[in-house]
Amino acid sequence: MKPTGIISSFLLLLFALSGSAQVTQRNILATTYSPEKVVASIIPKDKWKPYPLTPKQWKDAVPDSMLKGIVDGASSVMSYKFEPISGSVSMDFKRTGDRLRHSGISFKKREVLMYMVLAESIEDKGRFMEAIFNGIWSICEESFWGVPAHIGGTGLPDVERPAVDLFAAETASVMAMADYFVGDKLDKINPLIRKRIYHETDRRLFTPMLKYGDGYKWMSRTIPVNNWNPWIMSNWILSSLMLERNEVRRVTMTHAAMKGLDAYLNSLGDDGGCDEGPSYWFAAGASVYDCLELLHNASNGAINIYGNELIKKMATYITNTHIAGNYFVNFADADPTLTPSGMLLYRFGKDINDTTMMEFGKWAQQNYPSKPGGSTGMRMRHLGSLLNLKNIDASPSKFKDPASAWISDIQILTARTEKGLFLATHGGHNAESHNHNDVGDFIIYVKGEPMIIDAGRGNYTARTFSSQRYELWFTQSQYHNLPIINGVGQQAGREFEAKSVKSLINEKESSLTMDIAAAYPDSAGIERWNRTVRLNREKETVEINEDYQFKANPVSLQQVFMTVCAVDTHVPGKVLFSDAKGNKLTLDYDPKKWTVTTEIPSFEGMEYESFDKKWDGKKITRVILTRNNTKSKGDHRFSFQVN
Repeated sequence: MKPTGIISSFLLLLFALSGSAQVTQRNILATTYSPEKVVASIIPKDKWKPYPLTPKQWKDAVPDSMLKGIVDGASSVMSYKFEPISGSVSMDFKRTGDRLRHSGISFKKREVLMYMVLAESIEDKGRFMEAIFNGIWSICEESFWGVPAHIGGTGLPDVERPAVDLFAAETASVMAMADYFVGDKLDKINPLIRKRIYHETDRRLFTPMLKYGDGYKWMSRTIPVNNWNPWIMSNWILSSLMLERNEVRRVTMTHAAMKGLDAYLNSLGDDGGCDEGPSYWFAAGASVYDCLELLHNASNGAINIYGNELIKKMATYITNTHIAGNYFVNFADADPTLTPSGMLLYRFGKDINDTTMMEFGKWAQQNYPSKPGGSTGMRMRHLGSLLNLKNIDASPSKFKDPASAWISDIQILTARTEKGLFLATHGGHNAESHNHNDVGDFIIYVKGEPMIIDAGRGNYTARTFSSQRYELWFTQSQYHNLPIINGVGQQAGREFEAKSVKSLINEKESSLTMDIAAAYPDSAGIERWNRTVRLNREKETVEINEDYQFKANPVSLQQVFMTVCAVDTHVPGKVLFSDAKGNKLTLDYDPKKWTVTTEIPSFEGMEYESFDKKWDGKKITRVILTRNNTKSKGDHRFSFQVN
């Protein structure tokens, strides 16, 4: 059956790019837990109390400093006006491609409301209740709880056909938690408030999911799905358990969400890799954990798949893609930096009995400590972290990044040396979720700082997930560390992939060898392009070795290197990359074969406004080596040496 919501071109392309692996019908949750088992396991609503409800319970569970921070934060926004979202604001995405004005209003309303709900529960003085009432009523009055980018047609929502997107589901959780924490006080204002909460949540989430859920692309059981699935499932589970008063329907929705979550787990390869990148892992793999934690809690531990090997491998992806500090491997649409949720990582590691992940969580919590707040998303995760702050081991973290890792299902290799040289590279294909045309790309960091980079993504706009996606330079292979052949870059599509991919990891080296010829269209004229990307531990170098054969003598052959470093090309055969912290990396090349030039990509347009912030003000430079005297068959070598 088809869903009631119209899936926009944004979503159609997004899910067309969800091709991390072939779907494997594991159905872990549905196979392990029948509807009868779930019925027998789930705690009734009136007895399920997952979070504190009185000031004493809060004080016993959460450090005083965090409680004070929440109350102070809510007090500081007492005068906040919950403004309506106008038709013009809703039409921004359709008219101009802009998403920020709408999300600025919508997201802030939910953040402020959650701040106040928690503060009222912690303080229990009633002083936030009128503001909470206004926030709830304002959100209930909205025509759509999601964002306009996630619906099609004219840009306005069809209120007779509610669409379920990420933020409609998130909003349902906000409503459910408001009911849970301050429901009795809302009744004292007017009993119709809670009735409205349930009515709006039911028509916007519960009923559409029960009637049409299997028709949504992110619930597919036949094509791979991405972070949308676990993100929405976690909010569906929470709001169902917390808000639905009919126990039969409550458990029915919980079991349906468990089956829905299986669709994501079925989409993973055997190594549990996240082809969307680490920043999206916190919306994908971490949202799986949100689901599992809720199910475990609501069943007194009866629903428990923490021991499953796929769940464990899915979790370790995040430690294997950490570079240093808040830098993570950022292939595809992932951002180069993120603030890792230490408490989430610690809790996840503890539940799967993974001491390395627990130590990683401790490291993250000690370096990027949790902050009080209403949270802009994944609110049940934020609450779970608050309630475990007193339980985390306060001793210094013993976490040490892995020397090498190979994630076979998404073909990502990471490697480092004791002296601080880091390499990440990958094969894969050009239909991955949030895809960039980047088969064979690599990045190099020195002492935790970026030297040779993947530029990452810009701002999301209407063009980002449309037929114009690959007009944006940051999605093109010509702006990744890859060859441009006969003026042609790689092309998008599942068939454009790496072949003959082999990884090698030992004490001397970590390397990835692959034939990337198939990632290019026929117009490139390539028969073979074997690329080996190697971290040589003995020499402390990164080496790029390539041999190739064309159908005919190529007209042009270029190699691109992207960087945020200062670039010095005045010495023939060398390119010196240096940063403000004194790190230096030298690229050695044959000056008889190559001519080097540099350029600054264009940053005009809404999509490019965030790059300065993403790279902490560092300027992105494109270094281009152009081959002299091209031949139909040949080889070459580049070497990066730390100075």
